[in-house]
Amino acid sequence: MSEKPGNQTPDTPNVSETELREMKADELREEARGENISGASNMRKEELVKEVANARSQGGGGSDSRDGENNDGGADADDLGAGPEGGKIRHGDASSSSLKYSQEVTSTEDEPEREGRSLATTHHEVIRQWAEERGGSPATVEGTEHGDHLGVLRIDFGGDDSKLRRVSWEEWFKTFDDRRLNFIYQEQRTDGTQSNFFRLENPEREDA
Repeated sequence: MSEKPGNQTPDTPNVSETELREMKADELREEARGENISGASNMRKEELVKEVANARSQGGGGSDSRDGENNDGGADADDLGAGPEGGKIRHGDASSSSLKYSQEVTSTEDEPEREGRSLATTHHEVIRQWAEERGGSPATVEGTEHGDHLGVLRIDFGGDDSKLRRVSWEEWFKTFDDRRLNFIYQEQRTDGTQSNFFRLENPEREDA
């Protein structure tokens, strides 16, 4: 028996899962946030399809009961999103050559063109996922603060650097956006092994 297009989920009349599956995962996450579905940032595409379909059929509100749950000591991951630039690279007079030759990443669905490719983004969720896949946490360098503002931003991978102080993703990304920084990084080295390389660049100033 052939699979019928449209809605395959019981109790979700007038909701087309086929239509939802044609959407990108980032678009589904936006839909999920609009339906007040918690935990959307950590869901796979098929989970998002089902949650959004269920929420639409119920007239809003998801089945996830993790409202307010916070796993990283900062803002709920759902509040991070793409950021004000939609993930696009920020340009300025002091943009480096490495930024010029980096592949722009504007979605969590984007893949490197090849192993070892230099990547660049301002997408909050892309940065958070990259860091957490490597056991990293948002941090700042102690002693570099400017009044109540965070100092130099770093990712703490759990090393022995006693100068790093962990902060929330909310604080980290607020500073990242206020300073109009770009996140330049690698997913893999040229030999295919996982890379922890990253650096932050301010395209308006040589000193990020």
